[in-house]
Amino acid sequence: MDISARTGGDIETGRKAAPIRRPLSVRILWLTLLAVMLAEVLIFVPSVARFRAEWLRQKLETAALAGLTIEQPRADGEAVLGPHQQEVLLATLQADLVAMTSGGVTRLLARKETIPTLDRQIDVGKAGWMQLAGGALDTLLFGGERTIRVLGPVGGREDADVVSEVVMPERKLRNAMLAYARNIFLLSLAVAVFAALLVYAAINLLLVRPIQAMTRSMIRFGSAPTDMARIIKPGGRPDEIGAAELELAGMQSTLAATLREQRHLADLGLAVSKINHDLRNILASAQMVSDRLSDVQEPRVQRALPMLLRSLDRALIYTESVMSYGKAVENAPVRRRIRLRRLVDDVFELAPVPAGSDIELRNDVAEAFEIDVDADQFFRVLNNLVRNAVQALEDDGEDLIVRRVAISAARQTGDGAVLIRVEDTGPGLPPRARENLFRAFRGSTRSGGTGLGLAIAAEIVEGHGGDIRLSEAARAGTVFEIRLPSVPEASANGSSPASPPAAPNGSG
Repeated sequence: MDISARTGGDIETGRKAAPIRRPLSVRILWLTLLAVMLAEVLIFVPSVARFRAEWLRQKLETAALAGLTIEQPRADGEAVLGPHQQEVLLATLQADLVAMTSGGVTRLLARKETIPTLDRQIDVGKAGWMQLAGGALDTLLFGGERTIRVLGPVGGREDADVVSEVVMPERKLRNAMLAYARNIFLLSLAVAVFAALLVYAAINLLLVRPIQAMTRSMIRFGSAPTDMARIIKPGGRPDEIGAAELELAGMQSTLAATLREQRHLADLGLAVSKINHDLRNILASAQMVSDRLSDVQEPRVQRALPMLLRSLDRALIYTESVMSYGKAVENAPVRRRIRLRRLVDDVFELAPVPAGSDIELRNDVAEAFEIDVDADQFFRVLNNLVRNAVQALEDDGEDLIVRRVAISAARQTGDGAVLIRVEDTGPGLPPRARENLFRAFRGSTRSGGTGLGLAIAAEIVEGHGGDIRLSEAARAGTVFEIRLPSVPEASANGSSPASPPAAPNGSG
């Protein structure tokens, strides 16, 4: 598989933007229209009820005004207007009968020859809000063919001396209310459209467009996530959109750096695999030559030969598993009961301490202290930690009184876990190394390092069911603590865990 395609490199993927079937701006426009219309509906019934009451009150006041213009009413209470005047008054009020009560005397002002049967009576002066609202709905729904009698005090006061009365078909009132409702609806629709457009423009400018810009940036960045030029540039807004842009820019920067790093790792893995192939052949040849040295009887050669053979054997094992870090996990550990002190001695023998150096390597592990681990893997753990400690002591320019690397081990009381301490008297870890500890290519403890040693050590310890951490209690230098469980789980090769050792504890 192509590396850039696997890691999201600078190759255009051709991925199209997801189709937007329901644009947010259009949905906001419709929601605003519905909200304004709903508000208008809530005020529609009170508004129509008020219109109905005012319309009826105007009819009563017109009738009262016509009655008050009569200065000398007849004693029998009959109408005092002539036929023509009655017709004009009835036509003006659109009524069948007009009467007025003043000073306890009721006078008939005008009437038609035939008056339909009354269907209901409306007392405008005594109707409350609920009665007005219910009457308005009743008129709109059922007021087509009914005849109503309307009466009420003139001037809007219940204790008024003049009371007007009008008998009229309800159809006229209903038609006026329908015309008013139509006007209210058209006005409400105009207000709703105007308000929706204002809200739409505001939200589109302040919210939708910035979101669309971020969406386009994410789509553009997704096609080439390692291209730093495609990272969104925050507009500096002080609101939530500005914060989202900052977070998106940070996330894209982190992702771009991570993908570039992964691409470099893939390239590095390819290069290492090629080097590993040739190096394994060279080491095999060196092993054959070292075997011939066994025939040399020189004492110094015989003393150094076992260490040389062990080093070559381990180097061959490393070349066979050099790509294991690029896999998901290390190989499953093959646990054996070992004496930790002897393993520490082997690590110290290969420690890169220059000749004539005053660096002290101290093995504080008790002679009889035993643990259940994979010897080769755990050798790599201790070897990486010791090499880092020695290099830190060498790089420190100060004339230290003590230059020491010490390894100790003890079995904790209570859970019986094994605690191994690797400590040095060096300058300690820099802040950047502490923040990215045990992370390859980021958690290096020295300038120019890769951080692979600590990452491999952490992975091997985790494979043994334990954990490794940097001790914060150390006052000076660096102290790594490795904690292994007392009863390890069965290894992948099917071997059963060994029982805890009966040897006495030792911490050196």
